[in-house]
Amino acid sequence: MQNFESMPRPEIILVADTVAREKNIDRDDVLEAMEIAIQKAGRSKYGFEHDIRAHIDRKTGAISLARYREVVESADQIENEVTQMTLDEAKSYDANIKPGEFIIDPLPPIDFGRIAAQTAKQVIVQKVREAERNKQFEEYKEKIGTIVNGTVKRIEFGNVILDIGKTEAVLRRDEIIPREKFKNGDRVRAYVLDVRRENKGPQIFLSRTCPEFLAKLFAAEVPEIYDGIVKIVSVARDPGSKAKIAVKTDDVTVDAVGACVGLRGIRVQAVVTELQGEKIDIVPYSEDKAQFIVSALAPAEVTKVVLDEDNNRIEVVVPQEQFSVAIGRRGQNVKLASQLLGCDIDVLTEEQEQERRSNENKVRSQRFMEALDVDEMIAHLLIAEGFSTVDEIALVDLSELSEIEGFDEDVAKELQSRAKEFIAKRNKEFEEKSKSLGIDEKLQEISGLDQDMLLTLADKGVKTLDDLADLASDELIEMLGENTLSIQEAEKIIMEARKHWFPEEA
Repeated sequence: MQNFESMPRPEIILVADTVAREKNIDRDDVLEAMEIAIQKAGRSKYGFEHDIRAHIDRKTGAISLARYREVVESADQIENEVTQMTLDEAKSYDANIKPGEFIIDPLPPIDFGRIAAQTAKQVIVQKVREAERNKQFEEYKEKIGTIVNGTVKRIEFGNVILDIGKTEAVLRRDEIIPREKFKNGDRVRAYVLDVRRENKGPQIFLSRTCPEFLAKLFAAEVPEIYDGIVKIVSVARDPGSKAKIAVKTDDVTVDAVGACVGLRGIRVQAVVTELQGEKIDIVPYSEDKAQFIVSALAPAEVTKVVLDEDNNRIEVVVPQEQFSVAIGRRGQNVKLASQLLGCDIDVLTEEQEQERRSNENKVRSQRFMEALDVDEMIAHLLIAEGFSTVDEIALVDLSELSEIEGFDEDVAKELQSRAKEFIAKRNKEFEEKSKSLGIDEKLQEISGLDQDMLLTLADKGVKTLDDLADLASDELIEMLGENTLSIQEAEKIIMEARKHWFPEEA
């Protein structure tokens, strides 16, 4: 095995140090790029089929070049005769060699010709550029969720390209506040929404419309938020028009809303100015959900709040003269309040609520009269005590029924007995009808649909999960009749029916 002395090349180390310093990348990345360039030149000289590797001494800059051949157990394992050899052949080079190891043949140093030198230069430039891009990606990936400052460099199809220092970032037109105009050279603040690794370098996407941008602006203007004394619970925005921000503090000596407003409104005004005059309502957060709703719907005055935890809905009752204030222009006020609370809000006037309750009570009263064979007075007493279905009467503790004014234990027993008889009869009839109509058992398991609803749907051709899943929420409500389901309840039922279309991935 011939040995070739490798001469020290301090100029190699000098070039690597200079490039690393100028490009602000790791010195080893530059040297690795040089090694790849030398390997490429070596393969062009000795043959591209060979496994030729180069190494640069990190201290002296000496370059060594060698051919590598892998040792395999027997001839039938050889896939490439140029880069592999059998164990028997290898033992003539090294008696102690084992399968999986390499026979390394040193090669003479390469005299770089013009083409080889040009190739090496291209590889080094490419690798240095890749290292720069990787460094930029890692650097800006850590800035996701922060605000950056940039200068408008150019505008392409409505998208604003910003110079943010070492690279460019994109502020897409749908992430720009409506009516906001930029020109070259303008200074812009924006929120780093995402950073993606792409061939031409890291792509940095910014936003001025996301709720997080508003929260970060407040954190910059309000020291109490920056220090964690005041916390931002949630933010809702209609960019460029109006926003609501809910804040709280555990420090009883600090007014969370006052801290965000600032002396004579100086703090909130700074944020409003940055957001092109966007009006901002600062709402005090409360663990009492009803109180939080009242604050979120300000400036409207709320007279009643009804929570529906199961369907994640809130019903709010307001005086007639406050209805338009609660809804807001183009529904903006109630929409932002819904986003702030993370649930749907239905706003009713006192007259609408009274009429709806009256209609519901009429339907319930009629059901009780027919199912239990009782008069209107007893039906109204049951409704007044909070009973809404015959099933509740059948399952309730007997003592609760007997405690109703005008009832005794005998009346309570009779009512519960009639309720149980009605349910047994109803279940039997439903079982017979569902079989004759061909209602799928899986459809009967959908929560939110009672037996009457299932029969009504079956009469109209909805008998399987797929039939139900194909419906839109307004179609379902139309089939079942007005006031049977709310739009939110209908959407929830349809989404449950569609679950089998999207099985969970393993």
